[in-house]
Amino acid sequence: MGKDTRTVFVSVGEIDQVKSGVDGSCSAVEAVLFDYGMVLSGPPDPEAWRRMLEITTLEQAAFEHAYWMPRHEYDRGTHTGAEYWQAVGHSAGLHLSDAQVAELLDADVELWTQVNQPMVDWAFRLQATGTRTGILSNLGDAMSAGILRKFTWLANFNFLLWSHSLKLAKPEIAIYAHAAEGLNTPPSRILFVDDRAENIDGALAAGMQAIPYTEQRRFEQELEARGLEGLWRRGRSDTQ
Repeated sequence: MGKDTRTVFVSVGEIDQVKSGVDGSCSAVEAVLFDYGMVLSGPPDPEAWRRMLEITTLEQAAFEHAYWMPRHEYDRGTHTGAEYWQAVGHSAGLHLSDAQVAELLDADVELWTQVNQPMVDWAFRLQATGTRTGILSNLGDAMSAGILRKFTWLANFNFLLWSHSLKLAKPEIAIYAHAAEGLNTPPSRILFVDDRAENIDGALAAGMQAIPYTEQRRFEQELEARGLEGLWRRGRSDTQ
């Protein structure tokens, strides 16, 4: 990414402070770091999933197993998009043509591009009011290229970090250090949002503040419980 890759060191005391919620006020957060899938994007598009089943001719259970088995290596940059789909085919006993791979690459992008509007709107409000925003997502090369083509608003984030570009993946600690470096923000001043518990744990171990995202109302309640409700209301027209 052309960034300085020196390590960001965090003291044990600073990590304990973040975990315990001390100094969790709105003023303590200088940047919000979002996961992409299931945070800024919504659930998988069932029509795109159906299309992939048709292309591969696999049954639901067989395709789901084949789809996920090499996924982490794709996200981590071990496989390119085309190599990933050939690995999917191989695990299911299929030989996929180049045309089928191209169709599957397109359908895979569509699968993960339903927008989670409340969280995207929040990112827009943060950006409009001067809060730094970034994305740290486990995504392969073809996926990141596809969503960047589809969503021009991603250019409004201060920093985008796709796992494949570093051949790392969450929850490896080093990837969070790269994100903090890219946001030019101390880890303790970054709020990280992700739908997976192991990625939240990785962020906490890296010294960030972190809140899991599983459901919109629960997320807003957790912000309020930590004294961060002002961060959610930032830029809203109904704020008193």
